[in-house]
Amino acid sequence: MKLLIIEDEASLRELMQRSLEKERYVVECAPDFNTAMQKIGTYDYDCVLLDIMLPDGSGLDVLEELKKMRKKENVIIISAKDSIEDKVAGLDLGADDYLAKPFHLAELSARIKSVIRRNHHNGENKITCGNIEVTPDTFQVYIDGKELELNRKEYDILLYFMNRPERLVNKSTLAESVWGDHIDQVDNYDFIYAQIKNLRKKLKAAGATPEIKAVYGFGYKFTLEEA
Repeated sequence: MKLLIIEDEASLRELMQRSLEKERYVVECAPDFNTAMQKIGTYDYDCVLLDIMLPDGSGLDVLEELKKMRKKENVIIISAKDSIEDKVAGLDLGADDYLAKPFHLAELSARIKSVIRRNHHNGENKITCGNIEVTPDTFQVYIDGKELELNRKEYDILLYFMNRPERLVNKSTLAESVWGDHIDQVDNYDFIYAQIKNLRKKLKAAGATPEIKAVYGFGYKFTLEEA
């Protein structure tokens, strides 16, 4: 899961980043309005943590632009402004939740998980595709009820596909989502091929019914294996 923190207070931004990275999120940051707009215009995120008061603009304007671009990021507004008007304005513009400063990092983590479950997993704690079951809160994978051991990147790749079954996935988008925005500067994607090759072997050996299919010239598709 890849998050974007839009927050101008450096100490809070860094604290949030370190805490969320410990929970195995891929975390990107933007300290101001202009950087935020550049990032959301170029990359995709699973969840955006958005401060309203930015030094060069309003977080509400960022939210409005996200919706104009028809982007599907979950948005949690995080702001010291805790008035009813601000909450209503943010929620009316499409924010999924609102967390007032100061807050506990544990609550922030719980809000992120809740929003993602609600919008991606129909409120469920588990994701199922075919005979594969993933429990994101504990990073566990089961096939026909038996646990499958994966390394971190194999797990992250599988979770990304489990959230997007039957969808064509561009290899560069996959790389950015699992490794971070900076990965678009690499010369090739051999590291992705290696991880997916190993993941495919493990899934096949465990008897998984879904499979990751290569789509020539584009990327991959996670689909139920045809009979």
